[in-house]
Amino acid sequence: MASIFSKIVNGEIPCHKIMEDDRFLAFLDVFPLVKGHTLVIPKTETDYIFDIDDNTLGDMFVFAKKVAAAIRKAYPCPKVGVSVIGLEVAHAHIHLIPMHDVSDINFSRPKLKPSKEELEEAAAVIRSFL
Repeated sequence: MASIFSKIVNGEIPCHKIMEDDRFLAFLDVFPLVKGHTLVIPKTETDYIFDIDDNTLGDMFVFAKKVAAAIRKAYPCPKVGVSVIGLEVAHAHIHLIPMHDVSDINFSRPKLKPSKEELEEAAAVIRSFL
């Protein structure tokens, strides 16, 4: 069965797209920890990130680096945190999270519930820095 992320890649479920190429997709997390929280995924469904071949994994992080630079400009912060958890969706993904404090990347915190309009605005702001 296709993961929710594969359904996003296939256009079956909408997303707030940040950046895309033929192998990777970056889009906003709809339940973010902070504004600008973005997910980077490979378009090919792989459950465990370390099952991705070395070249693709390296390219995925280079792709994520470009997205992180745009996030940092859109939401000025000392760093964009990186997290790979992979338990909630069986499709490898990288969380990119603007951080002012280590608590900004604490996944046990309550998630934000932005409106569709807020997500559209956040995506547009980040894309403007690509």
